[in-house]
Amino acid sequence: MASQQPIGFTERTIATGLKGGYQVLAVDLNGDGRKDVLALASDLDELVWFENPSWTRHVIAGGRRRMINVAVWDWDGDGIPEIVLAEEFSPNPAKSAGVVSVLTRQGDPRQPWSVHEIDRLPTSHRLRLARIDASGKPVVVNAPLAAATAEPPEYRARTPLVFYRPGEWKREVITDATEGVMHGIFVVDWDGDGRDEILTASMSGIHFLKMGKDGRWSRRELTKGDPAPWPKSGASDVAAGRLGKKRFLAAIEPWHGHQVAVYFEQKGAWRRQVIESGMADGHALLVVDLDGDGRDEIVAGYRGGDHSVHFYKAADAAGRNWVRAAVDEGGMAAASCDVADFGIGWPEIVCIGTATANVKCYLPRAKNR
Repeated sequence: MASQQPIGFTERTIATGLKGGYQVLAVDLNGDGRKDVLALASDLDELVWFENPSWTRHVIAGGRRRMINVAVWDWDGDGIPEIVLAEEFSPNPAKSAGVVSVLTRQGDPRQPWSVHEIDRLPTSHRLRLARIDASGKPVVVNAPLAAATAEPPEYRARTPLVFYRPGEWKREVITDATEGVMHGIFVVDWDGDGRDEILTASMSGIHFLKMGKDGRWSRRELTKGDPAPWPKSGASDVAAGRLGKKRFLAAIEPWHGHQVAVYFEQKGAWRRQVIESGMADGHALLVVDLDGDGRDEIVAGYRGGDHSVHFYKAADAAGRNWVRAAVDEGGMAAASCDVADFGIGWPEIVCIGTATANVKCYLPRAKNR
């Protein structure tokens, strides 16, 4: 468990009224060199963004239904990114169309964007960018929550993981070997070869996937995650970080779980250490070196109970002990967090809340100006 220490944060509210707030991204949406905030709220019918520094609200697209995730990148090189959106989501595969669309600005990005559907895959849930081959060009990875044939609460079926090459937008399969709910994915250049690998967090545990030079994917288990019986097993979200040269994994466990676990590799096995067990509906996970000391910290938020966000810092180089600090106690039912410098010269944490329906930024008090 993590010990307590009074590391403080100063907060500022960017937006309210985002019913069902689910995903937040810090991204420059108007090409002015400043990071804006894109906010996706599943219970609203509009995808919106907030323009830095006034935080004026703009509508990207209306008439949306049960939006769940976006991925953002400037594929055509015009200085304004395109957006890939997954919507019409339900945790029950039989009720989820899983519509995936590409959104493109039509002149002024402050005005509504065009929407072009590219795929339908039930429970499409996580969209991420990944540079998987030698071209260096990103693809969009789509990780559905569950197989189309799965039934809650067991979800005993194999969940697909797919990707799309921008421009072609043809679905290509990475794997269908993961069983049960696959809630989180994390993209990282694991081996430093200039190509990204993918970590998946599911009821089956945490797995590592890599595309070989021949275009074929390999998959291997890193850890089984929470050892509780199915369907309370495995992991919900995963992220990779470093304490100097020492790599670690951070995970929320199990699905929508109450624990934050940290893993370090020892003799080919990943040793599990639970540093938090008091969350309710854990959902936001971020690994970032916020103080610039070469050691990544963990940010974790949960949507249930007293819905809060906490910050965990290793108290020693080996990561044997972690210190916990409150980022926001009770004011942020965090579903998603990101980090960016919004123009003050130091990175801030930005989170979106589900029950709290808000977006807030958090700056360490030592860096306040």
